[in-house]
Amino acid sequence: MYWQESTSDTPYQVPDGIVDVAFRIACAAKALPLEHAHALSHALHEALPWLADEQAAGVHLIHGAESGNGWMRPEDPDHELLYVSRRTRMTLRLPKERVADARALTGATLDIEGYPLEVGEATVKPLANTSTLFSRYVVDERGGDDEAAFVAGVAAEIQRLGIPVRKLLCGKSHVLRTPDGPVVTRSVLIADLDAPESVTLQQQGIGPHRKLGCGLFIAHKGIAPVKAGDD
Repeated sequence: MYWQESTSDTPYQVPDGIVDVAFRIACAAKALPLEHAHALSHALHEALPWLADEQAAGVHLIHGAESGNGWMRPEDPDHELLYVSRRTRMTLRLPKERVADARALTGATLDIEGYPLEVGEATVKPLANTSTLFSRYVVDERGGDDEAAFVAGVAAEIQRLGIPVRKLLCGKSHVLRTPDGPVVTRSVLIADLDAPESVTLQQQGIGPHRKLGCGLFIAHKGIAPVKAGDD
């Protein structure tokens, strides 16, 4: 018998081929439309014409503080706004070779449905080395009517990336408004990933509408009620 234990103590190095570029932002009204997926994507495509052809790119929707200390994220886009703080960031997920091009946004003012958004300096962040990932918006082609079928479809898509699915939860539905009609999404949490699996899922994402913020995974603290991560 031949048996040899691994002796490698080298920590996993997250590859930098895909990164998150987080921009400081300032809003004159201290707020943005709560439902801003299409408006933000449209403004970014106007400012960065190459974005349309960059298949590996994604646009994270802007979120304020997490729920806590008595503050709850508003849920009525017709009557409520998203209030932003000095810590709020606008983040793009991009190939490393596009980072310099994206920095051209610094100093620009984007029109988000009549709300001016001034773009500040950018910070480049590597993808997370974490076993638990969360996506706020994954497109549900079935319109939110069949949760079991949605979960099975998400699991199959993740497995096609060569990633085994050990623990997967989905959360509540959310509808993104676009000129072409509503896009129904659900939040998704996946856990028990090893480091290369986690990075691959962040690099590749799942489903369509990546530039509306869909199918993009971010680090999550662990298995918890998925709704907590929606806020």
